Amino acid sequence: MTAVVTSLQSEVIAALATVVDPELDQPITDLGFVRSIRIDRTGVTVHLRLPTSFCAPNFAYLMASDAVDALRRVPGVGVVSVLLDDHHDSDKINAGLAADAGYVGTFGSEAEQDLDELRRIFQRKAHTAAMERSVMALLRSTGTTVEQLPGLTLGQLPGGPQTEALLRRRAAIGLGIRPDDLVFVDDDGVPVPPEAVPARLRFAKAVRISVEGNAHFCRGLLATRYDNEPGGIVTDTRRTT
Repeated sequence: MTAVVTSLQSEVIAALATVVDPELDQPITDLGFVRSIRIDRTGVTVHLRLPTSFCAPNFAYLMASDAVDALRRVPGVGVVSVLLDDHHDSDKINAGLAADAGYVGTFGSEAEQDLDELRRIFQRKAHTAAMERSVMALLRSTGTTVEQLPGLTLGQLPGGPQTEALLRRRAAIGLGIRPDDLVFVDDDGVPVPPEAVPARLRFAKAVRISVEGNAHFCRGLLATRYDNEPGGIVTDTRRTT
């Protein structure tokens, strides 16, 4: 039974690691947003926390809802309960998640934007930042110049985590991932004109710096807010045969 429990713990944490902050494009496990995990005979309860009490409710709901969906895909997990702590809309969000009410059902007239569209906006932003990282890896490791970038294909990018991340983000927004697909395309897959490629790369760099800067800032806020709590994820396992 111990091996089964250990396996379930690993699967629960792995599932939560697939959930990303929509703006920072990083797993909530890496960001420290998972406060605790409790596994018992009936299921799993996860508490989430955020850097401030006034993080945008749509972002907060999106992450919590994605956590529920990810955990429900874990075989044998039982009843899934995800609770957001210390947010000004915690009660409303937690009640909506428990009732499977959806974003609109949870917030009613306060739901200003469809969550699917919000997700698409940040997926495109994540793609732009990932593209810049991968292209810069190419420029640093080869003699390629910016002037040679028009016509660059995915197959010409160096292998490694940057390019793998770019392919995942392209797939998420419906862009091609074949080796002969162009790197510099807009969000709809339309090739960027050759003369506009340098400007596109500069814009992508600004997006990447913004994303990474926000992630650093959020980590600092979270550490300050919860400086009296032990680090890491606390797992309390009480499953029995």
